[in-house]
Amino acid sequence: MQLGIFDSGIGGFTVLQRIKERFGDISCLYIGDLERSPYGSKSKRDIRSFAEETVSWLNSQEVNFIIVACNTTNSVALDVVNHFSKVPVFGLIEAASYMVQSERIGVLATETTALSRAYTKSILLNNPNAFVIEKSCPKLVPMIEMMELNNREISNELKSYLKPLIEANVDEIILGCSHYPLIMNHLKELVPKTVKIIDPALGLVNKLDRLVSDNISPLGKIQTFSNTRFCVTADARGFASKAMYWLKNYPEVELITLRSKACVS
Repeated sequence: MQLGIFDSGIGGFTVLQRIKERFGDISCLYIGDLERSPYGSKSKRDIRSFAEETVSWLNSQEVNFIIVACNTTNSVALDVVNHFSKVPVFGLIEAASYMVQSERIGVLATETTALSRAYTKSILLNNPNAFVIEKSCPKLVPMIEMMELNNREISNELKSYLKPLIEANVDEIILGCSHYPLIMNHLKELVPKTVKIIDPALGLVNKLDRLVSDNISPLGKIQTFSNTRFCVTADARGFASKAMYWLKNYPEVELITLRSKACVS
């Protein structure tokens, strides 16, 4: 069994980590589309095109499931992924909507995700009485990808993005971009302790559990990436360095092109 996981960059690491925590050394194929990252500021048309190309490439790799670890793709192109995929598809937005336990919910997301109001629509399907406020955070993904993590600037940006959510007295905040759990330490410092922070990857893993646990023996918190293949569309060396920082593992990284659906290195 092999899981195909794709994101615009390193944000999918947070999803990969949750999968490894739950299912141990399950075989995974991770794609980071660094050539076209970040997706959050791209047009809907472009993202839908990227989704078709990525799924076509994953189909050629004979994965058993596809994990859409990019919320932006989830928000405007999940139908494209489902249409072209030959295998079951799992996304973050629907998974997160089932984790919500209150009626006042905030969402931090990329520009495209926030504009789509995909989280609001999904949450309201389960709870028509819910109040949802979505806030776009255009500067966060570039800062995280550039590893600008331990400075005052990222805290100041987070304060400005969180302000309307806190002022709206939300009880829960969904991290509507897979990059955002990478700055959880900053978030916990700024979010009131009475407000629950929701990582959609946890809900996604719970959905996978029914299908994957029959085949894989869970290994608790042990994480190993020996059975994970990493592929990127640009900057393989830089990606490997970031994997070392976030995953404590310096992997061999393949350079691929999604445009021609062929591995070039």
